[in-house]
Amino acid sequence: MSRRWKATRVATTTLLAVALAACGKAPQPVEQQYGADPELPQPHRGLLPNMTISKPVDWGDRLPVAPAGYTVRAIATGLGIPRQTIVLPNGDILVAEGRGGNAPKLKPKDVIAGLVKSRGTTSVPSGNRLTLLRDADGDGEYELQTVFAEGLDAPYGLALVGSQLYVANQDAVVRFDYQPGQTRASGAPQTLTPLPSEINHHWTKAMTASADGRLLYVGIGSNSNITERGMPAEADRAVVWEIDAATGMHRTYATGLRNPTALAIEPGSGQLWAVVNERDEIGPDLVPDYLTSVREGGFYGWPYSYWGGNVDDRVRPQDPDKVASAIVPDYALGSHVAALGLDFSSEVMGPQFAEGAFVGMHGSWNRADPVGYKVVFVPFRNGRPAGDPIDFLTGFLDAENQRARGRPVGVTVDPRGALIVADDLSNTIWRVSRDDAPAMPPSSAASTGTDAGAAADAEPAPEPQAGQAQEQP
Repeated sequence: MSRRWKATRVATTTLLAVALAACGKAPQPVEQQYGADPELPQPHRGLLPNMTISKPVDWGDRLPVAPAGYTVRAIATGLGIPRQTIVLPNGDILVAEGRGGNAPKLKPKDVIAGLVKSRGTTSVPSGNRLTLLRDADGDGEYELQTVFAEGLDAPYGLALVGSQLYVANQDAVVRFDYQPGQTRASGAPQTLTPLPSEINHHWTKAMTASADGRLLYVGIGSNSNITERGMPAEADRAVVWEIDAATGMHRTYATGLRNPTALAIEPGSGQLWAVVNERDEIGPDLVPDYLTSVREGGFYGWPYSYWGGNVDDRVRPQDPDKVASAIVPDYALGSHVAALGLDFSSEVMGPQFAEGAFVGMHGSWNRADPVGYKVVFVPFRNGRPAGDPIDFLTGFLDAENQRARGRPVGVTVDPRGALIVADDLSNTIWRVSRDDAPAMPPSSAASTGTDAGAAADAEPAPEPQAGQAQEQP
């Protein structure tokens, strides 16, 4: 160990201790931060937020915990940071794997926060690929785990429209030709349209397709917490784009969404919804992440205000007109829960979970008491959130010992009666199935003959890896 490295480590440790001590006593937690009217305390600013990084541990023989009448099993392990999934028409599952971002640190606090976060980040390299999972005989065991496409750039959002498979890399939407039963892409992807990627503080690019398949919606997060890099760096950021799926032409659909991390179309109405990660560093209970419908031309507050007209006085210059126009989100999910997954349910998930939305909560890093680390169900009635969130999949966090076995990201409803959950801490895909669901039919690929030899030639799924954490996007 070099003398210079020792000195750097000592200085960093000292700076960290001083900074944490300077944070001061945090305000008392609020009681309710979910629903249409969350309790919002006064902003509380310190040198650094309280930070609690949950130490990664193995699942061992444990599993996530689902409601009675549901069974949880790991259907894929050993992945390269799984983020989002899509269930293909024949029952195959595609998994987007990767990690992006290239934003330089701005201030000493950023360095400190990065060091703290690194205690829980993964040593697994970014997969930069799509992995295909297949259960050929319908027994719930996905015996095929094979690479569908590789050499991608931090893929995240996925959408299938007819014979076109769209992938939102961190720098562009690309597309592959797709035929049912394929186990590997037939060629290199074609770029549909570039996406804003300079700096890329929030790199994830969520995506969904309109009900008729003509349009793609892509979420593009901000380049800072609260404009620390200046407003020029926020051009085309904190927005949702609407993209013509055929031509790649795009326009800005909605603005002021700090980091829209997952998008979904509500069945029936065709309404676009998003989960959004809000701003940090004004207290453990500000600002609630949220679930909201996304209106064409709507402005949702960032950076000037939060939850409607609550002004963020850190922003200069202020813009009272923008604040006055800010839309109040539909449903608060809680501050710093880091919602990264969203999908609407249907009757295949059982009566209690038939109408509403599943939300994957990656979990906090900037609170003394961790929150999130679970999948919740938000009930809907008449197309709107109606009622308290229901815990659907828990057990990812051992709160008593502040250890994490997993961290949920994407959630996808399988039409055969299951929820698919990507866990980027243990690099696992979980399947939560109804015990009374109809028997799963075999994959239709078994009768098409497409890539028939791939299943026999593919290597079996690897054994689970040790629990590993992933930094917040």
